[in-house]
Amino acid sequence: MLIEEIFQEIDQRKDEMIQHRRHIHHNAEVSFKEKETAAYIVNYYKGKDVEVTKNMGGYGLRVLIDSGKAGKTIALRADFDALPIQEETGLDFASKNPGVMHACGHDAHTAYLMVLADILLEKKDQLKGKIVIIHQHAEEAPPGGAKQMIEAGVLEGVDNVFGIHVMSAMDFGSIQYHKGNTQTGRAKFTIKFQGKGGHGSMPHQANDSIVAASYFVTVLQTIISRRLSPFENGVVTIGSFAGEGSFNIIKDSVTVMGDVRAMADETKDKIEAEVKRIAKGVGLTFNMDVDIDYVNDYPVLYNDPAMTQLVVDAITEAKIPGVVDISDGGPQPPSEDFSYYAAERPSCFFYVGAHKEDAPYPHHHPKFDIREDAMVIAAKAMAAVSLKYLLED
Repeated sequence: MLIEEIFQEIDQRKDEMIQHRRHIHHNAEVSFKEKETAAYIVNYYKGKDVEVTKNMGGYGLRVLIDSGKAGKTIALRADFDALPIQEETGLDFASKNPGVMHACGHDAHTAYLMVLADILLEKKDQLKGKIVIIHQHAEEAPPGGAKQMIEAGVLEGVDNVFGIHVMSAMDFGSIQYHKGNTQTGRAKFTIKFQGKGGHGSMPHQANDSIVAASYFVTVLQTIISRRLSPFENGVVTIGSFAGEGSFNIIKDSVTVMGDVRAMADETKDKIEAEVKRIAKGVGLTFNMDVDIDYVNDYPVLYNDPAMTQLVVDAITEAKIPGVVDISDGGPQPPSEDFSYYAAERPSCFFYVGAHKEDAPYPHHHPKFDIREDAMVIAAKAMAAVSLKYLLED
């Protein structure tokens, strides 16, 4: 059977996946600056019977595999950017670039999909339709590489999109999914409270921006506790409070930066309205100017129920060696710019366990690492999905 042939070749090319992953990890590049990573991926496809479109919305790549037969067009997506984190893993292939690290698994996503794409290319005469491989830049930073690649036309002719994220907190051998709203939408804001500076001994002659901004931070938490229904999910985080000065000087201005997450776009809109209302209200209360910069970026990631069921059925039927659990993992708190693809085409984004016993660290941690065998399971899972999608009516 074709799927057994593909599984066998994936096993045989495990070392190649590891080699690609470690090269990309060692040469980590942050979002929008992945020039060498993109060049490495382009070089991999040189001489192969594929159509490669470079620099899509940045360093993004579109690789087209055409079976030559009529059928649907599936897109498989993997991201390849790193994070602005100083690596502390001590790995032999740790990032050589100071302050930059693959701390989220995007190196593994790219490595498994490169090898899988090559295997599917070898088998294309036994397939129908087309496969679009999306090697995406800049998942970690807004506006997000997905949005830029869509604007550049990466989804032209594509019917559905599928993606995988390896998860360091999920047991190795587990695959999880969720139907409907699956990962939070995200927004960020920067608010400047402009008061009047003065001497600490004469507060009546000044207008203290620290007091106003502190009041704002405190009241802000009532959005979640008093403005959202108990059945709504939302988070508001203040990540920066720029009020540093001297002990005896009243600050004339303070800038506050915050992060918003919500599991429904309607909730995200409600939080935005409340943040702005409270900020303006604090400005009126303390008689100072308030400048609000509020940016919505990644929408809520919606997994199409039919496409998600296809994923579940394909993986279940494939009986992938090493997979011991296929289950609904529920909604996930982080945001993910795969949501832009899912907003354009019925799609599914699912998760592969990659827990490593000697590295029990979460994503975005300086000691983050994965069990590399998870790439084999990811490749087999996506192969199973691709075959079921392309070959079954």
